[in-house]
Amino acid sequence: MIKVRRDDAVYGLFYIVNAVLFSFFSIKWMCLGFEVLQIISPFTKFCPVSFILNIMMPDTQSIQNAK
Repeated sequence: MIKVRRDDAVYGLFYIVNAVLFSFFSIKWMCLGFEVLQIISPFTKFCPVSFILNIMMPDTQSIQNAK
């Protein structure tokens, strides 16, 4: 359960940073964040954040592939 919370925290932080970059610089930042988190991951079944958390916390249950 703690791994899922950390996964959500990383994605939430990514969204906040993405919104700040979008508001100060360009709409390209919003498109980048949307593509990475919402479009590419479900189709490829690969989540970089889950992959890194699984490596950093090997003694907990895997959360890769929507598990």
